[in-house]
Amino acid sequence: MGHPSPKYPAESRQQAVRLYRERGGTYAGIAGELGCDAGSISDRVKRADAAQASPEDSPFEVAGENRRLRREVGRLRRENEMLLEASAFLAGRRL
Repeated sequence: MGHPSPKYPAESRQQAVRLYRERGGTYAGIAGELGCDAGSISDRVKRADAAQASPEDSPFEVAGENRRLRREVGRLRRENEMLLEASAFLAGRRL
């Protein structure tokens, strides 16, 4: 079996995320500086991004908003079609 992964204090994990965001570069480059695994830095950055994301950005919220907007677009198209037909009918009566 593999070796257990070392436990890093929260402070050092936050530092890794901060360094990656400030300097850019690669996960491997930051990992080399800090002496840890590039995969763990990648995981920490993704978790930090997810923690900062607003709840409105969740896939379920976005899907629900898309459904609502599609219904609204359909209703507005139907209303527009009725208004166009009514204006064409009224224009024909006046001539």
